[in-house]
Amino acid sequence: MSDLITVQGVVLSAMPVGEYDKRIVLLTRERGKISAFAKGARKPNSPFRAAANPFVFGAFTLYEGRSSYNLNQVEVTHQFVELAGCQPGVYYGYYFLELADYFGREGTDEKEMMNLLYLSVKALLNPHIEDRLVRCVFELRTMAEQGLMPQVFRCVCCEKEPKEEELFFSQESHGVVCRDCLVRENVLDARRISPSALYAMQFIVSMPMGKLFTFTLSEEVLRETERFIHTYMAKNTDKRFKSLQILELMC
Repeated sequence: MSDLITVQGVVLSAMPVGEYDKRIVLLTRERGKISAFAKGARKPNSPFRAAANPFVFGAFTLYEGRSSYNLNQVEVTHQFVELAGCQPGVYYGYYFLELADYFGREGTDEKEMMNLLYLSVKALLNPHIEDRLVRCVFELRTMAEQGLMPQVFRCVCCEKEPKEEELFFSQESHGVVCRDCLVRENVLDARRISPSALYAMQFIVSMPMGKLFTFTLSEEVLRETERFIHTYMAKNTDKRFKSLQILELMC
């Protein structure tokens, strides 16, 4: 057996392999996104039976085989099993895992994405936080963590801070456009954005992780914020996420 390594991670997905095994995809702090085989994980008495499932956070001890990692031991810190009974919250959670899988790469430091996942799944279990707001926060902060953040503080064209009554957002230009540049640069796709919706986006991309879910939005502002963030996410990804399709049917 190769030398053992221990990584802090979260299970993004788990797939049955053969009669008793599973292949899991992990997002880890030390090695980025990796996959590992959990041998015997589907057996009733397996020590991996509960751990080799989505939403499980913990310390995963692995050894490297010829073509993949193999699970040797797991110390579970959080399982979030109660999320399974939350509808449609569980599908929001699976969507977050799909997004993390989409952006995850091997060999990268994924500490911030792991923290974001943990806080977002925890927020889904909080009855005082709207699931739709959790999705907005997760999507926009994910884009920020991936270096795809829209410019929400200054005009993308002239780099000046626009006046509140002259706020526009352009999906094609990736951010805020002032009235002067809107005309001068002929930004055809720009749409008005309210100061409240823009402030919400500024809050999401700039606040420390621990404060991301410390605000609420009125229904009107939430709907507006959703439109801008969801469209931005869709334009900057090239995949149809299965969980999102289910959500769109349910909500």
